[in-house]
Amino acid sequence: PNDKLNIACIGAGGKGSSDIVDAATENIVAICDVDDEKFADLFNHCKENRPEALPMLEKARRYKDYRVMLEENARLIDAVTVSTPDHTHALIAMDAMRRGKHVYCQKPLTHSIYEARVMEQAAKYYKVQTQMGNQAHAGEPIRRAVELVRAGIIGPVREVHAWTNRPIW
Repeated sequence: PNDKLNIACIGAGGKGSSDIVDAATENIVAICDVDDEKFADLFNHCKENRPEALPMLEKARRYKDYRVMLEENARLIDAVTVSTPDHTHALIAMDAMRRGKHVYCQKPLTHSIYEARVMEQAAKYYKVQTQMGNQAHAGEPIRRAVELVRAGIIGPVREVHAWTNRPIW
């Protein structure tokens, strides 16, 4: 009935702050982080990058325990973002999916292929949409490059050289 999703954000520091600010085109209804200082970082990040979103973030309920947040807002939340430390991604995302919530989860999504397959099955079973944060790789330049390779424009690919500056943190 509403044109916007009601989103709960789990993890407010680091990548979480930019994920929350990016999701502020929707309704941010709850934010969870175990560290109070991360909330301050979030609001500073928002002031610099999306000051118009500050009133919505200030209205969002704050939590330290994502389980309490999901339970207390079960009927209100449509989707969650998961931007917590890496080792907690799969567990939190699975919990949200079991509750019927759509999930945007930062990478690494899982620590094993098995976990990834279980999450895929869960998304189908609970009929929710999920996406792993791919930032640059989900953008137009990379999609266009894939299109060109698949169309055979550059001929057959025989060798690939890859480089990354990760982890930059």
